[in-house]
Amino acid sequence: MCLDESLSQTDSDHRRVHLAGCTTHPDTAWVTQQARQFVWQLDEASIPMRFLIHDRDSKFTTSFDEVFVSEGIDIVRTPFRAPRAKAVAERWIRSVRQECLDHLLILNHRHLIRVLKEYIDYYNVSRPHQGLDQQVPIPRPRSPQGVIRCRDVLGGILHDYYRDAA
Repeated sequence: MCLDESLSQTDSDHRRVHLAGCTTHPDTAWVTQQARQFVWQLDEASIPMRFLIHDRDSKFTTSFDEVFVSEGIDIVRTPFRAPRAKAVAERWIRSVRQECLDHLLILNHRHLIRVLKEYIDYYNVSRPHQGLDQQVPIPRPRSPQGVIRCRDVLGGILHDYYRDAA
């Protein structure tokens, strides 16, 4: 499985996780193609992105970086032998494993993609983050009044509590 461990930092200075794709055997061509498709998604959704943070894996070649540079996105490569430089990405991996993947039996590639997309939506929109003062990266309108509801995420593994609009 290859999960895009890079995080985008938007104009509101919030990091968001994006799923670029999954495969059992990633190579340079596959990673570059995933970068192209990811940039197209950003353009279609009008999501501003200023930085792409990635490590020094040999799969991230010049052609991979050029896809993002051509869109005006700055590439930030983590330094050698600096494990703290990837702390945000490593924490994401721990969260997705601990809160999601450890509780499910993944049946196939399509199932994995669906589970990851649902978890990423929950992670970006509903899950409070300590690093953001218990806020979420993509805030949604909150109602100060109304009935508190619960939405099950991933078949009830996670719960999203929200307030109905009054």
